[in-house]
Amino acid sequence: MTTAIDIRSVVKTFGEFTALHGVSLDIADNAFFTLLGPSGCGKTTLLRLIAGFEAVTAGEIRLFGEDIARLEPNRRPVNTVFQHYALFPHMSVIDNVAFGLKMQGLDLSGRRARAGKMLEMVHLSAFADRLPSQLSGGQQQRVALARALAPAPKVLLLDEPLSALDLKLRQAMRVELKQLQEDTGITFIFVTHDQEEALTMSDRIAVMSAGQVQQIGTAQEIYEAPSNRFVADFIGETNLLEVDVHQVHEGRATLTLPGGHRLSCPSALVAPGRHSLSIRPERVTISDSAELSAADLSATVERVVYLGSDLQVLTRLADDTAFTIRLQNAARTEVPSPGAQIGLHLEEGAARLLAD
Repeated sequence: MTTAIDIRSVVKTFGEFTALHGVSLDIADNAFFTLLGPSGCGKTTLLRLIAGFEAVTAGEIRLFGEDIARLEPNRRPVNTVFQHYALFPHMSVIDNVAFGLKMQGLDLSGRRARAGKMLEMVHLSAFADRLPSQLSGGQQQRVALARALAPAPKVLLLDEPLSALDLKLRQAMRVELKQLQEDTGITFIFVTHDQEEALTMSDRIAVMSAGQVQQIGTAQEIYEAPSNRFVADFIGETNLLEVDVHQVHEGRATLTLPGGHRLSCPSALVAPGRHSLSIRPERVTISDSAELSAADLSATVERVVYLGSDLQVLTRLADDTAFTIRLQNAARTEVPSPGAQIGLHLEEGAARLLAD
């Protein structure tokens, strides 16, 4: 598999502040790669280094094997789509899309033919002669995408481009973005703080925190097998329990859950001791108080929250730890009442021991 972007030991400082601490990762060609993390984690700084809008303090950035760390932005075969569309208000939609092609020296007929093809790709051919002010927010975002794709960059950088859209439009644009990436074969590098965006669109995800990469993997790997407490807590919803690990042998650990029940689960840990255990709310089933002795955990129901497709059951364990369960909103689902004593049963593979 060809590597599009190779980042090695990249450091970026702003005066006394270090935004990136020796970041290393590689991004495959023709992939949808997402940089995911909270505000201030360094993801946008890394994107700006790839684009050339900021200079690398130390380290290497290679594009298809060529060192571009000190190459001017206009000489890099990459394009950027920003959170704010930055369309030219006085230009028609087709002229906005063709603008970058004019800068490349393409003649008028060539520009219009290429721009027309891009508008067809984003389903806006009928809006070619309109001004940006005559379009909805979602349509303007598609124009910005078409303009960025028109010069056929090797890599497209997307800096939180969906954050200004409403929920339903964001959901629709996720599908369109992924389809565009697959249709064009261009490497997309997408920056977001939205876990759902990352999980639904990405071939691979790099989770970042405090200027460092915490984990790189597919959406399923990141969600099902988080490498540490930060990743488990940041990606989706999880229950974090402090447990005593008694033994680690041949990739499995024996531990004691709050309440005294013993459990064996897969583990990459090498030493016993006090560790964090991650349990996703949807990987738990419940039973009534008559079966407490057979349950992995026992809890008291505090509140049931209606979420439409799901029900969120907020409980508290015997040691006063909060614990959340997700139940499907279906006719067959038995919903416990606040104050009820219930047993919690962990699905096979539901528990994940974490590095600190």
